[in-house]
Formats: sequence, C-alpha cells, structure tokens
Amino acid sequence: MDRGPTSTALADLTLDDRALVVGETLVFADCHVGRGPSSDVELPMGDGSDMIARIEALLARHDPETMVVAGDLLHSFRTIPRTVERVVDGVSAAAREAGTRMVVTPGNHDTLLNSVWDGPTEPAHRVGDTVVCHGHEAPDADADRYVVGHDHPTINIEGQRRPCYLAGESVYRGADVVMLPAFNRLLRGVEVNEMRSDDFMSPLITDADAFAPVVVDEDRDETLSFPPLGEFRHRLR
Repeated sequence: MDRGPTSTALADLTLDDRALVVGETLVFADCHVGRGPSSDVELPMGDGSDMIARIEALLARHDPETMVVAGDLLHSFRTIPRTVERVVDGVSAAAREAGTRMVVTPGNHDTLLNSVWDGPTEPAHRVGDTVVCHGHEAPDADADRYVVGHDHPTINIEGQRRPCYLAGESVYRGADVVMLPAFNRLLRGVEVNEMRSDDFMSPLITDADAFAPVVVDEDRDETLSFPPLGEFRHRLR
C-alpha cells in the first residue's frame, strides 16, 4: 500500500472528500438527493445540510472556476419532494456564492432534473483532455481520460467498507478512466473486492482487474493507493 496516488490516470488530479479537482474544475457524482440510507425507495434525506456544507468546504478549499455534478444529482423518478428542491437550491447557491459556475451532466436517475435545475446541462463536460460524464452510457466524446460515477465503488479492508476511487490506465478505447465514489454518504455503495467486469453497470469498466482502488482517509489526512484489483484480490479475501 502506498501513501499517495500512483496511477498515471490520477496524474494532475486532487482527490478530496469523494470528489476530485482537475484543472480549475471540481467534480463529484451521485448525490442522489431524495434517497435515504440503505433503501430502494424514494425518501427525503433530511435537510441536506451536511451535503451542502461539504460542497461549501470543497469550494472554499479549491476555489474552482467550474463545479460539475457528474450525474445522479437526484434520485427521484416520479416526484420531487420539497426537501429535494431545497437541497438542490442549496447546492446551486453554494456555487453561486463562491463565484463558481455549476454544470450538471445528467445521469440515469436525473429524469426530473429540469424541474429543479434550470442551469447548464451537458451530456459530457470537457476539461482539456479529460471528459467528465456520469458513465451509465458509452460517451460520444473522445478523450485521453474519462471521469465518471454511477457504480458507487467501495472496498472492504479488514472488515471495514470504505468509499474508494477506481483508476485504470488505458482501459477504455485507449483512454484512462477514473471512477468516483458516491458523494452521498448515506449510500452503502458496491463492494469491488470480488467484482468482475460484468458486475459493473458502467460500460467504461471493460477490465475490472486493471482498476486500482484509492482510498482517501480523511481522519488521518492521507491517501492510500492499492495495486490493480487483478493483482490484489487474493489479499482482500
């Protein structure tokens, strides 16, 4: 285990609180506003103050020009509870007050996005040679690196499940892929320890063995980088 990112897919990226910064752009995914913990039904998730506070802190630390929500800002499919509207308003207000442009690249759960968000939406957002999208569909845009969400990866280490980033080099159409953990801390996520390529929902995961988990330990203020899953699975059992 290393004390910092080693994959070239993570070159020039800053990892922080289930988000990352590329250039002058802050990226996070899978807020799933409107979903409660460990539930498959739509539930208001409190007043959303924790999520908004974390976004405000990220904006203060990194002062980005742009903030991209890489899909699944919402969870609701049928209705938008008032609580959800307040949380989305709080997220957009945080960006506005920081002088940051907010962009949403819609995910598969964002079917009612237009009812709560009238700002810019893009199928994919480009930052130099990096393309940010949700990752539930194959992207149309070519890139040297894709940053996606969608699968909510976690890794179980010694009985403790932790959210993780997954970094793969030259794994999709010759490009690197970085998968973000879910920004919503109420979501359990999927445990990648034994997952194979077909177990992932994102079509950008074509070779799960090539993806290296990265855990940001906020309590110890350190980043833990692991070998690719194909080299490391036997140590995770």
